[in-house]
Amino acid sequence: MLRVPKFLLKGLHRLQKGPGYTYKELLVWYCNNTNTHGPKRIICEGPKKKAMWFVITLLFAGLVCWQWAVFIQTYLSWEVSVSLSMGFRTMDFPAVTICNSSPFQYSKVKHLLKDLDELMEALLDRILAPEISHTNTTRTLNLTIWNHTPLVLIDERDPHHPVVLDLFQSSHNDSSPAPGSACTAQECKVAMRLCSFNGTLCTFRNFTSATQAVTEWYILQATNIFSQVRRQQLVELGYPGERMILACLFGTEPCSYRNFTSIFYPDYGNCYIFNWGMMEKALPSTNPGAEFGLKLILDIGQEDYVPFLASTAGARLMLHEQKTYPFIREEGIYAMAGTETSIGVMVDRLQRKGEPYSPCTMNGSDVAIQNLYNNFTTTYSIQACLHSCFQDHMIRNCSCGHYLYPLPPGKKYCNNQDFPDWAHCYLKLQVSVAQRETCISMCKESCNDTQYKMTLSMADWPSEASEDWIFHVLSQERDQSTNITLSRKGIVKLNIYFQEFNYRTIEESPANNIVWLLSNLGGQFGFWMGGSVLCLIEFGEIIIDFVWITIIKMVAFCKSLRRRRAQAPYTGPPPTVAELVEAHTNFGFQPDTANHSAHTEAYSDQQTLPIPGTPPPNYDSLRLQPLDTIESDSEGEAI
Repeated sequence: MLRVPKFLLKGLHRLQKGPGYTYKELLVWYCNNTNTHGPKRIICEGPKKKAMWFVITLLFAGLVCWQWAVFIQTYLSWEVSVSLSMGFRTMDFPAVTICNSSPFQYSKVKHLLKDLDELMEALLDRILAPEISHTNTTRTLNLTIWNHTPLVLIDERDPHHPVVLDLFQSSHNDSSPAPGSACTAQECKVAMRLCSFNGTLCTFRNFTSATQAVTEWYILQATNIFSQVRRQQLVELGYPGERMILACLFGTEPCSYRNFTSIFYPDYGNCYIFNWGMMEKALPSTNPGAEFGLKLILDIGQEDYVPFLASTAGARLMLHEQKTYPFIREEGIYAMAGTETSIGVMVDRLQRKGEPYSPCTMNGSDVAIQNLYNNFTTTYSIQACLHSCFQDHMIRNCSCGHYLYPLPPGKKYCNNQDFPDWAHCYLKLQVSVAQRETCISMCKESCNDTQYKMTLSMADWPSEASEDWIFHVLSQERDQSTNITLSRKGIVKLNIYFQEFNYRTIEESPANNIVWLLSNLGGQFGFWMGGSVLCLIEFGEIIIDFVWITIIKMVAFCKSLRRRRAQAPYTGPPPTVAELVEAHTNFGFQPDTANHSAHTEAYSDQQTLPIPGTPPPNYDSLRLQPLDTIESDSEGEAI
């Protein structure tokens, strides 16, 4: 600990001794000794060549700095290059999710949709036969749903003054003509009227076809109904696995609906996932080819479809990774009824580099959106983030959540009774570009992803020659009936298999790494100025010396300024030691003039008493010097 102050004191002494060279001497020394081409010619040539070489050296140094700035900016742009590699190995079979196109069995939900279906039938009658009066049927309808979100006809025969006609307006005025009776389909468009704030603010959502209009309107009203039903009851209203999955075979091993995991997907009701890998290990595929894949026979029960809710007949399926949630509405495909659909699978593995090269995430922990699909204990996906983001905007703007997405704790699904303005808010949010851009900017792709490329082929199944016995066998196995209880309209056969075990890996790598940066910086420096890393070290050395000289000069200037301030009270030369001592005489040696005794009076006429003690000698050569200067001199002599 005692060595530290001593070392600092020595450094201060070196500063006090002053620099050994000036700025000019430093520059001359650098030009004489540097390995960089150009500076040496500046001091060795004549005046004209000095000027020429100074300009050339300055120009090339500027070019080097410009090129360096370009390369550093390119490096900091974090560009990536994509490489494609092929591999061959045994792979895990993908998870397979299958759903029915109709989310519910009509026989089980008919009581919930009774008023809505009656209203829909009357609505279709108004659209198909507008000239016929429907007063009697209209009076028996429950118009509560209709009055909340009605469909209207917009008469556009006069483009400057369009007329909005309610499809059920004749129920209020029997003498008035039916809406749309005087205009054609091209002149009158069907639209949905959406109101908020108790009907004071209304907008119209236009459609090019009445089919689209009534379908969207029915789905909106059905959403209002199903959002008020408990989730467990909705599961019971869907298609059970034992009725839907008739036969299953994976490779050479038989399977059944018990090997599937059931989830409820609001768009398609009960969905079933094979090889999800949640509770068990993922199943590997032993060999490529159709005989080593998954074979399924499904009964979609088309005769029990909800007529106005499911206009597409078939099975919806999706291939995805284990432990990922299947967003089958966005990424699924249809398999048509009455056919055998063969699906050959190829695997693409995507490996993104991550920050700062690619805005991706490993597990979603660095994404600001709360993942509402964490309850399923699935891994992160961008679809889960986008859906969670939309639900978050829905809750903040509409005060309720949409039926199609999971709810955060403590929130409720939208319905007409509790949230009368929800439909207007939802459809406005659905078409909002700002909302989509916000969610896209906040959500990130997964850094590691697996995509399954599918090749589809279809053929009629069963054939006319084998149809009878196949349906007899399947009917007996499921219903224990000797009669045929199945039909071609409800049967779907699937073959899912790996085409080959070759897989592609698409991997990102930095387009410009640190080696690329250093080689380019060195190449430009060597090309324009003939320099190397040692030249940069020399340049760094002169910069350090320049800074050191500047510090020394500043310290010397401060010390000289302080000395001038300290010498300001003296107009002549500095005082000697004797003068300083006389100025600070010890008053303890002065006579006591306060108390005069008898002895003192005896000598009153004589000379004054002498001051006891001997004053120090008056040597003008003894000057006061700072202690540190004396130590410095002694230190120099020792060296």
